[in-house]
Amino acid sequence: MRPVTILGAGPAGLTAAITLAKAGWPVTVYERRATVGHHGNGDLQGLENWADADDALALFRACGLAINFAATPFRELTVLAGRDDEHLFQCERPAFYLVRRGKEPACLDHGLAEQALASGVVIRCNETVAPAAADILATGTLHRHHFAVAMGETFRTDHADLACGLLDDEAAAKGYAYLLVAGGHGCLCTVFFDHFDQLAAGYEVSRQRLLARFPLSMTAPRPFGGVGGFLLENCFVEKGRLRVGEAAGLQDLLWGFGIKSAVASGCLAAQSLIDNTDYAVAAQARFAGRQQASLVNRYLWERFAGADYAAFLRRVRRAADPLAWLGSFYNLNRVHRVVYPFAVAALEKRYRLTPTGAPNERP
Repeated sequence: MRPVTILGAGPAGLTAAITLAKAGWPVTVYERRATVGHHGNGDLQGLENWADADDALALFRACGLAINFAATPFRELTVLAGRDDEHLFQCERPAFYLVRRGKEPACLDHGLAEQALASGVVIRCNETVAPAAADILATGTLHRHHFAVAMGETFRTDHADLACGLLDDEAAAKGYAYLLVAGGHGCLCTVFFDHFDQLAAGYEVSRQRLLARFPLSMTAPRPFGGVGGFLLENCFVEKGRLRVGEAAGLQDLLWGFGIKSAVASGCLAAQSLIDNTDYAVAAQARFAGRQQASLVNRYLWERFAGADYAAFLRRVRRAADPLAWLGSFYNLNRVHRVVYPFAVAALEKRYRLTPTGAPNERP
């Protein structure tokens, strides 16, 4: 049980640290920011609940994690398409859970940090080491491979919990915008997958449309932003260092639901050290199909759904179980295998799907 050094204190890095520490390994996590969760500003993010048969929170428990953070279940979602079309989706079980990101109590990052410290992990904030000195790299997205950029603001509100999405290329080019409220905390954001130079203008359009539909009070607003990184040929091991989460290129290229992959990869990397097994082989078996399906989903979204978002929403509503229908597309199926070569040819250059030389470290 040699000492293990982990670079990055996001969900992937902290999950790996907790798993190792509970098995008796000495672990030190280096976080270059001032606190764990410092990059978050209380923004709300989703744990999707359709890709797996088990409930999303079951993944955390299976990795030995406690749910010591707020995770608000949502069974209802309103989606606006363009200026006039509106769809209400209601599910029998939670479609997703909303979690807050940041350093404050009840945030996901804060909760995982508490669990890590309780397990004996040493967290050294405002410090870093050279990647070559780390055993596990959990440094977030490779900056060369950004596929989406988000811009928004968080706030406090007295409005009831709500989840509303907006599909309109003027508001979010090839992406989506959303207004979320959970437990008095609100988040309004747009996510662009193209035309990043129009992000600020798109955010203003998103803000106007979403608040026109759901007028609400907004106090103590704080800006936030983010990026998403994706690799089709994932880099799980580099010169003996294990890469987890977005540092390995793991993400959902369709809508950006990446927290579950981050947690799962962190746990898998730690377990490979404990059991002395090949992490790259295990990670490839677990994630490669999902990455391929995600690429095809992005291609189909831009090629067909983007031409008429309202028609896509009507198709989802016709499904007997919308969550099961979505789940079938989050896992590699026959359609994905047929379309896959066309998706690679269409999107490879634009989204820089494969590493070019050695993967970049974060600047």
